[in-house]
Amino acid sequence: MSESVLDVNHLFWQVEGKTILADIHFNLPQGQMLGLIGPNGAGKSSLLRCLYRYILPSGGNIDLFGKDLTAYSPKALARTIAVVQQDTPHYFDLTTEQLVTMGLTPHKGLFDATTSDDKALIEQALSKVGLIKHAHQPYEQLSGGEKQRALIARAIVQQPQILILDEPTNHLDIRYQIQILELVASLGISVIASIHDLNLASAMCDKLLLLDKGKLIAKGHPTQVLTERQISDVFGVCCEVNSHPQHHKPLISYFYGYQTSNKEEINHD
Repeated sequence: MSESVLDVNHLFWQVEGKTILADIHFNLPQGQMLGLIGPNGAGKSSLLRCLYRYILPSGGNIDLFGKDLTAYSPKALARTIAVVQQDTPHYFDLTTEQLVTMGLTPHKGLFDATTSDDKALIEQALSKVGLIKHAHQPYEQLSGGEKQRALIARAIVQQPQILILDEPTNHLDIRYQIQILELVASLGISVIASIHDLNLASAMCDKLLLLDKGKLIAKGHPTQVLTERQISDVFGVCCEVNSHPQHHKPLISYFYGYQTSNKEEINHD
C-alpha cells in the first residue's frame, strides 16, 4: 500500500453557527490522484481551502506527512503544497515565463538571484506543458487552456509534493479538460482535485470523494462511488452506469426530460 501523504480526520468547519463541513475523513496516498466530486454547494472548495490553510477548520485535524498542518511555516507549506485555483488570476504585466518563474519564490531568499539551474527548471516546465513557444508572450494574451497550463507550469517549478486543484477544467473545452488532467497525472506527484464532470473524474482519478451538503457520502475507487443510486441521491438525476470500453471505470449515461417533468408539476399545481 502507498504511503499516505495527507490524512484528514473528523474535520469540521462552521461559520456563524452554520456547518459547512461535517466530520470529513480521508487520506491521500503517495502518487495518487484523488478526485473531489459533488453538486454545487457541497463544500468542495471549502475543503480544499482547509487543506492549503487558507481557512482554519473549527475542529478535527489535518496531518501533512505525519505532521500537523498548523506546524508548517508559510514558506515550508508552499514548498510542500502547490495550488491551482478555479479561476485564472490576472497578471497584466507578466510574460508567461515570468509567471512560471514565480514558482521559485518558496525556495528563494529575498535577494537570491535566478540561477542557471532555475532557468533550466523553468524551461523544462514550459516544455512539459507545451508553452515553450509562448514563453515571452504576455500571460494575458494566452487562451483559457494555455493560462491553466501556465499555472500548472508554475506549480511544477514550485516542486511540490502535493498539488491541489480547484476545478482546473472549469470553462475549458473538453479537449483541454482531458489534456490538463492527463498532464497533471503525468507529473508523478500526489494530487487532489475538485472535478465537475463525473465521467472525467472517473477516467482520471485513482479514488474519489463524494460530498453533499458538507458531508462525506462515499469514498473509494470510482466503481465504489459512482453508482446509480448514489448519483441519483446526491445529484437528483437518473442515469445508467456501465464500464468504459477503454479504461473500464464507470461510464455514466444520463436520462433526460427533467424540464418536461417540472412543467407538468407546475401545471398540476
